[in-house]
Amino acid sequence: MKKKLIIFIIILFLFGCVEKKEKDNVLNIYSLKGPTTIGLVKLINDNHENYHFNIETAIDSIVAALANGECDIACLPANVAGNLFNKTKDYTVICINTLSVLYLVENNNLINDFEDLKGKTILLTGKGATPEIAIRYLLNKHGLENDVILDFKSEATEILSLLAGNNSYVALLPQPFVTAALNKNPDLRICLDLNEVWNNVSDESLLITGVTIVRNEILEKYEEQIQQFLIAYKNSIDFVNSNVSQAGKWVKEFGIVEDEDIAVKAIPYCNITFIDSEEMKNKLQGYLSTLLDFNPDIIGGSLPNDDFYYLP
Repeated sequence: MKKKLIIFIIILFLFGCVEKKEKDNVLNIYSLKGPTTIGLVKLINDNHENYHFNIETAIDSIVAALANGECDIACLPANVAGNLFNKTKDYTVICINTLSVLYLVENNNLINDFEDLKGKTILLTGKGATPEIAIRYLLNKHGLENDVILDFKSEATEILSLLAGNNSYVALLPQPFVTAALNKNPDLRICLDLNEVWNNVSDESLLITGVTIVRNEILEKYEEQIQQFLIAYKNSIDFVNSNVSQAGKWVKEFGIVEDEDIAVKAIPYCNITFIDSEEMKNKLQGYLSTLLDFNPDIIGGSLPNDDFYYLP
């Protein structure tokens, strides 16, 4: 009887170890509601046993989850990733997931190239944040820094009201808000894609919205699993960009965008991408250098060193 009890206890212990190992191997992936999550939707739908997803509405929630160890992998703004690395050196960036989602919108047909902005007022939100830095950088590159007024508003909805009533305004807005606005007001149109404008003036960087980072503790312990995740992530992004209708259904289902039609129309304009390794390092480093020149605090005061980049 005693022998049977001992065997039973050993079996329970072994099963407990297996269960703990399986739990340890589940990657907790956090992402910010919006374009930076769109590339994940096929992975989320696949319901893979090794991945658990959390879609957050506030970046502070993701930062807190990273700090307390609940989050293993995070999809978040590029400047936040740089800031976190500079504070703790505990994170590594593994890929770029989203390029620019910023567009200039007008209630007229006056703006056809960037130089047409001369003498205009641009309405935008996010004073001191990346939208302001991006537009100021581009204005400087085109010699228009003293010829364009930036008028900051607290809400994008306020911008739309002003835009509807004044043909002289131009607005800088993000996707998928732009698509929703165009759906409500057919008089509005996209006049410039900041992604294209940026690429025309900079060979050394890209206008980057989102990146994916991993806690170094997880990368060191489960590097093979992280590499498998990157393969699955790239496949998910490729699927989203090639199967917009299906991806739009999932974007609505997972609460990223409330309206499926808006999601389907917006996805092609969200610049969902997958860039890793040396190209990731070169393009992200160039972008962070631009942010550093305009506002060092936005990336934590300095340019992240080479340890920030995952180069397998």
